[in-house]
Amino acid sequence: MSDAPTQAGDGSRSPKSEKKLGLWARIRLFFRQIIGELKKVVTPSRKELGNLFLTVTVFVIIIMVIVSLLDALFGQLAFLIFG
Repeated sequence: MSDAPTQAGDGSRSPKSEKKLGLWARIRLFFRQIIGELKKVVTPSRKELGNLFLTVTVFVIIIMVIVSLLDALFGQLAFLIFG
Protein backbone atom coordinates (compact mmCIF):
# COMPACT_ATOMS: atom_id res chain seq x y z
CA MET A 1 0.00 0.00 0.00
CA SER A 2 1.08 3.56 -0.61
CA ASP A 3 1.43 6.31 1.98
CA ALA A 4 -0.44 8.80 -0.21
CA PRO A 5 -3.47 10.56 1.32
CA THR A 6 -6.77 8.98 0.36
CA GLN A 7 -8.75 12.21 0.46
CA ALA A 8 -8.78 14.91 -2.22
CA GLY A 9 -5.00 14.67 -2.57
CA ASP A 10 -4.29 17.64 -0.33
CA GLY A 11 -3.39 15.67 2.79
CA SER A 12 -6.08 17.36 4.86
CA ARG A 13 -7.65 15.53 7.73
CA SER A 14 -11.16 14.20 7.53
CA PRO A 15 -13.78 15.45 9.99
CA LYS A 16 -13.77 12.05 11.74
CA SER A 17 -10.05 12.21 12.52
CA GLU A 18 -10.46 15.77 13.84
CA LYS A 19 -12.95 14.52 16.42
CA LYS A 20 -10.38 12.02 17.72
CA LEU A 21 -8.00 14.81 18.78
CA GLY A 22 -8.18 15.82 22.40
CA LEU A 23 -8.96 19.33 23.57
CA TRP A 24 -5.31 20.34 24.07
CA ALA A 25 -4.27 18.82 20.75
CA ARG A 26 -6.93 20.86 18.95
CA ILE A 27 -5.83 24.02 20.75
CA ARG A 28 -2.18 23.37 19.79
CA LEU A 29 -3.23 22.70 16.19
CA PHE A 30 -5.23 25.94 16.15
CA PHE A 31 -2.24 28.01 17.33
CA ARG A 32 0.12 26.25 14.91
CA GLN A 33 -2.24 27.16 12.07
CA ILE A 34 -2.39 30.78 13.28
CA ILE A 35 1.41 31.02 13.34
CA GLY A 36 1.57 29.47 9.86
CA GLU A 37 -0.85 32.06 8.51
CA LEU A 38 0.94 34.94 10.23
CA LYS A 39 4.19 33.91 8.52
CA LYS A 40 2.47 34.57 5.17
CA VAL A 41 1.70 38.22 6.04
CA VAL A 42 3.61 40.74 3.93
CA THR A 43 4.22 44.26 5.24
CA PRO A 44 3.32 46.92 2.65
CA SER A 45 6.03 49.25 1.41
CA ARG A 46 5.97 52.94 2.35
CA LYS A 47 4.54 53.88 -1.07
CA GLU A 48 1.81 51.21 -0.88
CA LEU A 49 0.93 52.31 2.65
CA GLY A 50 0.63 55.93 1.48
CA ASN A 51 -1.63 54.91 -1.41
CA LEU A 52 -3.82 52.82 0.88
CA PHE A 53 -4.09 55.68 3.39
CA LEU A 54 -5.04 58.15 0.67
CA THR A 55 -7.61 55.77 -0.83
CA VAL A 56 -9.30 55.12 2.52
CA THR A 57 -9.27 58.81 3.45
CA VAL A 58 -10.87 59.86 0.14
CA PHE A 59 -13.49 57.11 0.43
CA VAL A 60 -14.39 58.13 3.99
CA ILE A 61 -14.71 61.80 2.95
CA ILE A 62 -17.00 60.86 0.04
CA ILE A 63 -19.20 58.75 2.31
CA MET A 64 -19.30 61.59 4.88
CA VAL A 65 -20.50 64.03 2.19
CA ILE A 66 -23.20 61.61 0.98
CA VAL A 67 -24.46 60.94 4.52
CA SER A 68 -24.43 64.66 5.35
CA LEU A 69 -26.45 65.49 2.22
CA LEU A 70 -28.96 62.72 2.96
CA ASP A 71 -29.24 63.91 6.57
CA ALA A 72 -29.93 67.48 5.45
CA LEU A 73 -32.45 66.25 2.86
CA PHE A 74 -34.34 64.08 5.34
CA GLY A 75 -34.16 66.85 7.96
CA GLN A 76 -35.80 69.30 5.55
CA LEU A 77 -38.36 66.67 4.56
CA ALA A 78 -39.22 66.03 8.22
CA PHE A 79 -39.49 69.77 8.83
CA LEU A 80 -41.90 70.15 5.88
CA ILE A 81 -44.05 67.24 7.06
CA PHE A 82 -44.11 67.92 10.82
CA GLY A 83 -43.09 71.57 11.03
